[in-house]
Amino acid sequence: MAYRWLKIGELLAETGAIAPGQTEIILERMKTSGLRFGETGVELGFFEDEILAQALARQFGMDYVDLSSLDSDFAPPAGLPEDLVVRFGVVPLEYAGEDLVVATADPTDISRLNQLEWQIGGPVTLKIAGKSQIQRVAAGSRGTTGEALESTLEKFRGLANGRPREDKDLLLGETQEEAHSPVIKLIDTTLVDALQKRASDIHIESGPDGVVIKYRIDGVLSRAMEPLDRRFQGPVISRIKVMSELDISERRIPQDGRFKARIGGRSIDFRVSILPSSFGEDAVIRILDKSSIAVDLKGLTLESLGFNPREIARFRRQIRAPYGMVLVTGPTGSGKTTTLYAALAEIHTEQEKIITIEDPVEYQVPGVVQVPVNEKKGLTFARGLRSILRHDPDKIMVGEIRDAETAQIAVQSALTGHLVFTTVHANNVFDVLGRFLHMGLDPYHFLSSLNMVLAQRLVRKLCVHCKQPVTYSEDEMERFGLDPARHAGQTFYEGRGCKHCHGLGYAGRSAIVELLEINDELRELIINRAPTGRLRRAAAGMGTVFLRQAALEKVLQGVTSLPEIDRVTFADAEVPT
Repeated sequence: MAYRWLKIGELLAETGAIAPGQTEIILERMKTSGLRFGETGVELGFFEDEILAQALARQFGMDYVDLSSLDSDFAPPAGLPEDLVVRFGVVPLEYAGEDLVVATADPTDISRLNQLEWQIGGPVTLKIAGKSQIQRVAAGSRGTTGEALESTLEKFRGLANGRPREDKDLLLGETQEEAHSPVIKLIDTTLVDALQKRASDIHIESGPDGVVIKYRIDGVLSRAMEPLDRRFQGPVISRIKVMSELDISERRIPQDGRFKARIGGRSIDFRVSILPSSFGEDAVIRILDKSSIAVDLKGLTLESLGFNPREIARFRRQIRAPYGMVLVTGPTGSGKTTTLYAALAEIHTEQEKIITIEDPVEYQVPGVVQVPVNEKKGLTFARGLRSILRHDPDKIMVGEIRDAETAQIAVQSALTGHLVFTTVHANNVFDVLGRFLHMGLDPYHFLSSLNMVLAQRLVRKLCVHCKQPVTYSEDEMERFGLDPARHAGQTFYEGRGCKHCHGLGYAGRSAIVELLEINDELRELIINRAPTGRLRRAAAGMGTVFLRQAALEKVLQGVTSLPEIDRVTFADAEVPT
């Protein structure tokens, strides 16, 4: 009898993991999700990834392995790289003769498995395990990534302690082989280490004392390692340029590029910016983990962002308006775009068309038409927005308003029946009003189109594993803008630092917001150029809670610390604490 290859859906149906009706739902979702059948079913919550792994094992005739019994301090068999789990997304179990037995969640990723065989210098035998179990083992091996990084640095120190040579000598033929391998290893290991520590950016800075590599974690920079010798600045920057397909011979002007890497079975985008400085060239690498973002988007709600229930009710009322403009403001990295995506996720239905124009489109949202800005080809925010209006959208998101032309088109769109979501860089809700008016917009038309302004910041959340109560003196409380008499019995917390938060005392971030709803009274005050103090009092009377007050609420709830809110907000005498 001829053997028939069973599809994964048939195998899952045979075991009762899914019902026939759920198969149709999965197939329909696959049209927009970009995922395979099993991944889509897990995303929809129809079955766990362990069930999918067992079905894949049957489909490919491989053994299923349960990794739940592995210790959190798992280490691969002797002689294998410590960061193998993180880099390749497989768990090495044992040697069977010359073959290395590994557990994988995706036996079809031939390219990654070929790279693994090349790395270890021998064949591998596959077993199937659940993706979440493999990720748990990878998370437990984060410390080994640091060990691999330290091992690489030791090689660098060995090179630095050799005979003196000029910077350029490291790129010459006679020493290229000596320097090349440690440079590649350093960059690769640094990327993996930064990803595991939840860094959003890697900063490579050149100075008189050497090359310093820093990670930006939860918005704050911290050193990743001891400074490298200055002679390695050129090779390190050159390696990054090669990966980003930039001109390695050009060192006098800024350059921007990007590259992709597959780490731990995840496709990661890296955006690179090179900037000439007094001591050579500096680099910043922005990390865009699309798989992590997809997980975040799956549960993306205003509650998950940390919005106060009071502000959620007001914000939801405005984002459901039939037309007008919703403005979100704040500095770079304050979560403005994430907030707008949460808003779009709440109001999106198949009955309305939503189009966004962004620079860049960092992640895809199912059911939403997303347009990337390409200024080199002439596709600016203004030009793209004009074209979007010809596509009959119901709601529009403009990634950022940078110039008067884009602002004018956005205002006209809001006045002609569209709901426009957009962002602008400003310090608070009143600064953003002045920013638009200084662009030369007609004040009456602009204010007529405006529904609300939301100013936002992100504060780091205290690590739940190591936060502990602290006591402040009266002088310290006054320095933080608190009334010692009023807060005498209040318990405050700070993070001590532990392995869970990599010694930082903080893990994750939460939004604090200042929401201003525009009504006729405020419109009249703004048009008549009322002083900011009067505008603030009017806004407070209508329910606006200012940033500092919202931040203090997080402190009193034990979510964050007083030093942290001092980092992102000013103590304001006009706002009661």
